[in-house]
Amino acid sequence: MKRYLVLEDGSIYPGWAFGAPGETIGELVFNTGMSGYQESITDQSYNGEILMFTYPLIGNYGINRDDDESLQPTCQAVVVHELARRPSNWRQTLSLDEYLKIHQIPGISGIDTRAVTRHIRQQGALKAAIVNQVNDSTIQNLQHQQLPHNQVAMSTTKNPYPGPATGHKVVVVDFGLKNSILRQLAQRNCNFTVVPADSTAVEILNLNPDGVLLSNGPGDPKDVPQALEMIRTVEQQVPLFGICLGHQLFALANGADTYKLKFGHRGFNHPVRNLATGNIAFTSQNHGYAVSRQSLTATNLKVTHEEINDQTVEGLQHQQYPAFSVQFHPDAAPGPHDAAALFDQFIQLMDNNSQQEASHDTTY
Repeated sequence: MKRYLVLEDGSIYPGWAFGAPGETIGELVFNTGMSGYQESITDQSYNGEILMFTYPLIGNYGINRDDDESLQPTCQAVVVHELARRPSNWRQTLSLDEYLKIHQIPGISGIDTRAVTRHIRQQGALKAAIVNQVNDSTIQNLQHQQLPHNQVAMSTTKNPYPGPATGHKVVVVDFGLKNSILRQLAQRNCNFTVVPADSTAVEILNLNPDGVLLSNGPGDPKDVPQALEMIRTVEQQVPLFGICLGHQLFALANGADTYKLKFGHRGFNHPVRNLATGNIAFTSQNHGYAVSRQSLTATNLKVTHEEINDQTVEGLQHQQYPAFSVQFHPDAAPGPHDAAALFDQFIQLMDNNSQQEASHDTTY
């Protein structure tokens, strides 16, 4: 069955339908990863977006039960060049086509995804539609369509839930978190509690955490203003670690600014330099916004990491409180794992804070 990818600038790309029937609209974004399509599709950071893969063959190892980053994928559609006809892997339980049908997500194949990617890189982020027919009003309707700004509310957990263990007590604020973050905490024996995005500082501190982690999530950080006062209060009480959207919210809470990138960073091969050591890590990234370096001048934040390709801010550290953040994903599923030691840095901050509190208690 024919299906069309239509961009708001009038570009039309014909292809073939797979996945769920129906039509949809969203911001078209591209991911440069050579693997990890299941992790990407189930990443809540793609909430409301049409996800296009630049790697030419997608779906070759199917879908399994182990690699989901969330229970319910929320991307609007999936765009590929070639859909694997015969996926094969010992862990496979479904094909990509079957999986998208179950979750009511349309797909389109037969698209020259690299040509579309070059177009987006030149024109910037564009609204797009997946339609079964193109008529005189298709492009006009797309141009007038307003995209939602409540992706975090759609992605976050509605109720707190625990991950019991015997180590540090960590509260994870869920702005659209990836399960791989929880796996990293579990590997370090953290006793974590995941709470909704609109949790207050009082609610979080009443859980008596050793540290607080601000998760990744979708959309514009300025659409989540209710989190800023919570962050300003929490960072003064316990160690804090922000990842991706959590990094941007950490910056906004401390007086910095954010801006929309021309076409974002989405893939598993982004080189990032640690400014203190000079070491370079290849990182997993998925974001359309960044922290303004110029806006940091009047804040208590210093830059710790930067993207080598475009020098965007990739890491921040508070100069007064035990709080830091990174724009990339140190949890990195399916990889790379170059930056996983940042979770150990978070553990060390919690250790140091506990020792200082113990010393303070014995002093008095």
